[in-house]
Amino acid sequence: MLAQVNIGRLLAPIESPLIGDFVAALDEVNATADAAPGFLWRLQTEDGDATAVRGFERDAVGSGGGVIINMSVWESVESLAAYAYGAGHVEVLRRRREWFERMSHAHLVLWWIPRGHIPTVREAEDRLEHLRAHGPTAHAFTLRRPFPAPDGTSRPEAIRSREGWACPV
Repeated sequence: MLAQVNIGRLLAPIESPLIGDFVAALDEVNATADAAPGFLWRLQTEDGDATAVRGFERDAVGSGGGVIINMSVWESVESLAAYAYGAGHVEVLRRRREWFERMSHAHLVLWWIPRGHIPTVREAEDRLEHLRAHGPTAHAFTLRRPFPAPDGTSRPEAIRSREGWACPV
């Protein structure tokens, strides 16, 4: 199973009208993810609010609206990429600069987890820090530079040939 986290620094607080279109799109984007082939789980509060989850406080410094965390688990790199760059998500992804600051360092990381494991925010923070310190490795990698699953079930070469892939939020 593949865990992923991506974070974004909001340009304004989540309640701001500037972020309104993003907030309005969340239910549909999440429903599309939930129904996507290969989707297994996503981080959210008990009442279903992913925007209320806190973490990545070091990345929030200087942010006008705080950090949004998107963390999910997928069957494969291919299923995550198909969702991230497919209809229902890519439209929102293209508008990210309207709502999120441009980040100068890595803000997305992928890593393999054992079946049944639910990743934590702390685990995601550690993986992102590892990626920032060491670049893509089997421990922490990106859609641009994926690594095969420990059991060999994923074919990262299918993703590597595509240019420009980096899924912020």
